Amino acid sequence: MIQIKNAAELEKMRKAAAISAAALKAGGEAIEPGITTAEIDKIIYDFIVRHGARPNFLHLYGFPATACISVNDTVIHGIPSHDIVIRPGDIVSIDTGAKVGGFNGDNACTYAVGKVDLEAQRLLEVTKASLYKGIEQAVAGNRIGDIGYAVQSYCEDAGFSVVRDFVGHGTGKELHEDPEVPALLVGDEHGVELRPVDILRHIGQRQHAAGVVQRIGIAGVRVFPVFCQRVAMQVDQSIAVHGVMLLFSFSAIRGLTHPAA
Repeated sequence: MIQIKNAAELEKMRKAAAISAAALKAGGEAIEPGITTAEIDKIIYDFIVRHGARPNFLHLYGFPATACISVNDTVIHGIPSHDIVIRPGDIVSIDTGAKVGGFNGDNACTYAVGKVDLEAQRLLEVTKASLYKGIEQAVAGNRIGDIGYAVQSYCEDAGFSVVRDFVGHGTGKELHEDPEVPALLVGDEHGVELRPVDILRHIGQRQHAAGVVQRIGIAGVRVFPVFCQRVAMQVDQSIAVHGVMLLFSFSAIRGLTHPAA
């Protein structure tokens, strides 16, 4: 059931999202060769607590950290570790959240560590642009499927395909709320109609090169690609458009090995 937020609740969500986004920025600024993902996680944890909020990922479904930090071949939900050391050329996605005043913020971004190759850079650019294509469709009166179709069309026109294993979600008093928001049009159904004021956090947009199978292995809460090499992009945007408050996140992967069987 979709939870519609009033003006007072939206203000609380903006505060939570602002703390989450600032914590994400602090974590991103700490990324450099030689640092571990556990050290980045500690920086984010300290920032959230110092600003009077609670890390809402910590212990959720048994997740042991403040942030999901996914390096290279980890699609999403990477678990921070003292054994994972950042190196030049890595692509590092950070996804974190904060809860304050009874409401949740949830933000993510991907960072290139120094110079990355041209293919990775292009995927970063296409994925970021697809975010805004989705946002353009996030207006009252449109439907969830309009967002996914805009993202899917843009990515496929650029020579990529969207990964269908994960979807976006609403957020509010609970970190994960209805509706689900896929990054593609599912069949002929455009889904539920957007109303003032729906809160969406879209995690569905992932891409891979044509002709490559993405197979997902799941071990606990760690999700990683078996036959895809590089996580390339995860970006969040929090906006208000025509009365619809939106929190978008998109991530992308490129597949480089193991042609489809």
